[in-house]
Amino acid sequence: MSLFDLLVTHVWWRYGGAGGWSAAYHWFNLVEALVWFVFGGFVLARFLRQRRSAFELIYALAFVTFGLSDLREAWQLESWLLLAKGVNLGLLLALRRHILRRYYPQSKVY
Repeated sequence: MSLFDLLVTHVWWRYGGAGGWSAAYHWFNLVEALVWFVFGGFVLARFLRQRRSAFELIYALAFVTFGLSDLREAWQLESWLLLAKGVNLGLLLALRRHILRRYYPQSKVY
């Protein structure tokens, strides 16, 4: 296995494998995707009510893209997806920190 394969194209898991782990992992990711979509909806709804920062639109989109990555992960987990999820998570955390500190210091959830 080359370094490129390990970092970009390697498939770590595929839905339909033997045992209950595959089904549990699949359904966990589907439910997790729904949770990320709901958080994205909360952020979008807050933006539409208060319109404090356009960064909230990016924040909502980051939640949605994280949810989309979980939908993909529910079927197959590849190295590129892990890297993309890491970048997306970093963006989510940075946006959360900026938005909550600057516009919603009383909020601790989203």
